[in-house]
Amino acid sequence: MTPSDIAEVTELLSAVERADGQRPLNDHLWIDLSHGARAGFAGLTAWQSGINHPIAYCQVSRGNDSWAIDLVVDPRNRNEFAELGLSLLREATQIIASEGGGHVHWWVSRQTTTHTDLAMQIGLRPERNILQMRVDLPLTQLVIEQTKTISTQEFRVGTDEENWIKVNNRAFANHPEQGGWTSEILKLREAEPWFNPNGFLMHYSERPIDNQLAGFCWTKIDTATKPVLGEIYVIAVDPLHHGQGLGRALTVAGLNYLARRGMTTGMLFVDKGNLAAIKMYGNIGFSTHHEEQAFVGEIASSAK
Repeated sequence: MTPSDIAEVTELLSAVERADGQRPLNDHLWIDLSHGARAGFAGLTAWQSGINHPIAYCQVSRGNDSWAIDLVVDPRNRNEFAELGLSLLREATQIIASEGGGHVHWWVSRQTTTHTDLAMQIGLRPERNILQMRVDLPLTQLVIEQTKTISTQEFRVGTDEENWIKVNNRAFANHPEQGGWTSEILKLREAEPWFNPNGFLMHYSERPIDNQLAGFCWTKIDTATKPVLGEIYVIAVDPLHHGQGLGRALTVAGLNYLARRGMTTGMLFVDKGNLAAIKMYGNIGFSTHHEEQAFVGEIASSAK
């Protein structure tokens, strides 16, 4: 996509965000769009005669082990959602097939029967679900008192990348989106306007014999949402350091940082099947705000 294409799609995404109260693309897909021409990316737009802006957008992004697709329709054209969506999604699957096919996932926020019908027509089935959970900030004094106190230090750009990638990829070894990060992927995040190393909290083992990175809590402030959300963007504990209460401690440390920055609402995403994490977040004060559905499937290759 050219810079003018990206600008037109960005205007569409902004209109959708104003209507729905949340950003329509996740950060992985947003960064792919903003760079517009990397291998494994395609942007498809739908136009209507007499209208000088796209009325729908579909994105294809190749990940480490799978393809991601996303679909956005102008709020003023949602009566045509099924027709526009099917046309764009079919084109997207043809692109994936021509590039060798493979595993595909399509995340949908606030799923409807129309989403389910569209997914079935392109060969995808409902599989994974994630919850967006929120908590009021600042945390209660009781939650803080019941949480282990740990030391943290801010992420050091140019120094901590290798350590962080190792721990992240061990912690998310079987995760389809968060695993398999590279230095190139991390550098793209560091270049984002929202990136702030002060809110990227690193906890090193306090045992002098190893001084290893034991876990981290990477926070993000999303000023485009209403209310402004303080997000726990990525949080993990190295499997070598499980069972020490670090997950809760890092969560509370991240939320306390966000509260000091003036945030009144904390937010995170968690897989619906991760019952242990959901219980822990609930004990801190989180509750489910909404659920998102992933449709997944395999697309056969049409490449010769």
